Amino acid sequence: MRSLLYFGFASFFEIAGCFAFWAVLRLGRSPAWLSAGLASLVLFAWLLTRVETSAAGRAYATYGGVYIVASLLWLWLVEGRLPDRWDVGGGALCLMGVGVIFFGPRT
Repeated sequence: MRSLLYFGFASFFEIAGCFAFWAVLRLGRSPAWLSAGLASLVLFAWLLTRVETSAAGRAYATYGGVYIVASLLWLWLVEGRLPDRWDVGGGALCLMGVGVIFFGPRT
């Protein structure tokens, strides 16, 4: 279960880091945002290495699904846009994929 927390925190810091670049390049915010964005992306990468799995690729694949759902939460909570039924359905499918990849029995 600790890994799921790492995935959640990693997704927040990756999205926040990328959003800093979006804010500067698309929303005209101060370039000072880039320092915080870079720090956030470094923290994201470090958090992803804390996940308990034997293979980096499996961690990245699982993280991809978590990232999608976290992005939809960001859309709603930070950008103030409510995800529609297609967003929610797609996010649910991604979480099912996360479960299959991360919790599936290994030989």
